[in-house]
Amino acid sequence: MKNTCFVGFLLGVLLMALPSSAQTNPFVRVKDGQFLRNDKPYYYVGTNFWFGAILGSEGQGGNRLRLCQELDFMKSKGINNLRVLVGADGCRNVPSKVEPTLQTAAGEYNDTILAGLDFLLDEMHKRDMVAVLYLNNSWEWSGGYGFYLEQAGEGKAPLPSVDGWPAYMDFVKKFAQSKKAHQIFYDYVKFIVGRTNRYNGRKYVDDPTIMSWQIGNEPRAFSEDAKIKTAFAKWMAETSALIKGMDANHMVSTGSEGLHGCEYDAALLEKIHADKNIDYINCHLWPYNWGWAHEKTLLEDLDNSCKKAKEYIDKHLVLAKKLQKPLVMEEFGYPRDGFRFDKNASTKARDGFYKYVFGLIVEDSQNKGLFAGCNFWAWGGFANPQHTNWKVGDDYTGDPAQEQQGLNSVFASDYTTLQIISDMVNRFGR
Repeated sequence: MKNTCFVGFLLGVLLMALPSSAQTNPFVRVKDGQFLRNDKPYYYVGTNFWFGAILGSEGQGGNRLRLCQELDFMKSKGINNLRVLVGADGCRNVPSKVEPTLQTAAGEYNDTILAGLDFLLDEMHKRDMVAVLYLNNSWEWSGGYGFYLEQAGEGKAPLPSVDGWPAYMDFVKKFAQSKKAHQIFYDYVKFIVGRTNRYNGRKYVDDPTIMSWQIGNEPRAFSEDAKIKTAFAKWMAETSALIKGMDANHMVSTGSEGLHGCEYDAALLEKIHADKNIDYINCHLWPYNWGWAHEKTLLEDLDNSCKKAKEYIDKHLVLAKKLQKPLVMEEFGYPRDGFRFDKNASTKARDGFYKYVFGLIVEDSQNKGLFAGCNFWAWGGFANPQHTNWKVGDDYTGDPAQEQQGLNSVFASDYTTLQIISDMVNRFGR
């Protein structure tokens, strides 16, 4: 062990002695509309692994053995980019919300989850993987908007599963204009971005394992009102400026669904992504949720879903070309055949949709295009779902607590899907 450490020390000294031109930049960055990693073009097929920090903890829900198993397996398939939730917010024992939570009240943090995040990043660093870390959520499953509004004194957030979606969205549209809620969030951002990893002593701002800080998961204005949209864009700009002011090494991204998350207001979509502190463009895509595919005809609706997906992506590529920023489709999914949730259900329709989307990225990589990456939703890996709806103590799958467990998860036993992923990754190199 001592000899190994000494060799590592000597290598570090030698690298520091090299002229700067001989050293590569380990941080993922953008140059001329392309991602560069270690100064080489970076195109990727990644996944959503929202529960990574919880799994990395030693408290409730933690399972470090499984975490390392999942990381090793993903790495073996060429999946090296993980989109991860920093932590959930709010009270426990709330229907449809993940547990345990990181921020139990404004400024009060569950240290076991922070340790889990540190451990996750340290293990990813050992495997040369990178993470997109999102800091907020417009949806109830991790607290997010509703939590910050509650902490700002705006009353109790409705639950979509109890009170309905209209009531929930009418409540959370207050977030865009709530300066008090924003300040509580900014304090949280400063706390997280300013952290030092307890396992390797590396400051987060100096860690190339982080590809991007992301403002939130699917941030929305939740309103057609021009004043609310303006306030929403202002909040996004303030957040990105705050992060960049603390961290000059990392990219910042919005986490937006794209046009769908901007009420199909193209001007708003451009405004939030044209900001100088936003490094690339995001979009999400959900054929079933958006009515392009249906429960009983998932396979029959595949061609239509692919056609509409191409149209949606192309609209965002027009903006990417205008702004000269890469595009990442960091959420997309397709249900298992027969709209079944169990791991044994076939995935013929999903495989077709994945292959189509991955193919678009491969094509762009060959032409040095702007469609630079994707993160499919979501990684279920070695989980064994116990219930259709998640309960405390169940394995974490890629499907959060408000969704049927197995609905959009890719499990380690989904051999055909995993083969498609590996084949596509190999076509543009790992």
